Amino acid sequence: MSFDAIIIGGGVSGMQCALVLGSAKNKAFAADKKIAIIMHQKSSHLENALFNNVLGLQPKTLGKDILTNGKEHLSTLYPHISQIDSEKVLSVKEINGLYTIVTNKKKYQSKIVVLALNYAKPFLIKGLDLFIIPHKKANPNKDRIQLKNDDYLIKKRLYCCGTIAGCRSQFSIAAGSGASVATDILTIWNENIPTKVHDKV
Repeated sequence: MSFDAIIIGGGVSGMQCALVLGSAKNKAFAADKKIAIIMHQKSSHLENALFNNVLGLQPKTLGKDILTNGKEHLSTLYPHISQIDSEKVLSVKEINGLYTIVTNKKKYQSKIVVLALNYAKPFLIKGLDLFIIPHKKANPNKDRIQLKNDDYLIKKRLYCCGTIAGCRSQFSIAAGSGASVATDILTIWNENIPTKVHDKV
């Protein structure tokens, strides 16, 4: 299967990236784009999270509820985004400007890939080893990692967001990084005209 963009990771940054991409569906430059998110959530740090300090979330919101509700939010408002469940990514490889993503079940191709994973070891996706560096903003005692990037861009049309991009493990920071990457992708699709998407009353 081929896509214009695939997001790997169904946590905060990945789902936020998908929501922003999905919200551009009525724009001419995004209307025909095929988008997918590989919803690997088993290792998400949201599983144990409790939120009292996030604008827009009710106090005592549980991270595990966000994982469930986020998927529903995405499928209800933006059903054109394919949600790929119960698959684990094994490798990401670029050949002639096109990325091949191999999971434990299938193989996909995409023009753009976004890595939205957490910063814990071990990092088991083959093909990305050269980009792994110590996390610049995490407690050194935690031995966290990130992917080397410049403003979320690892290399041409390969992005990362959230803690694997070097962000601190904070809900609003992770969400913001996912949204930022999405607007970068929309900018590419919009002939490199700086682009954002706002819903209005």
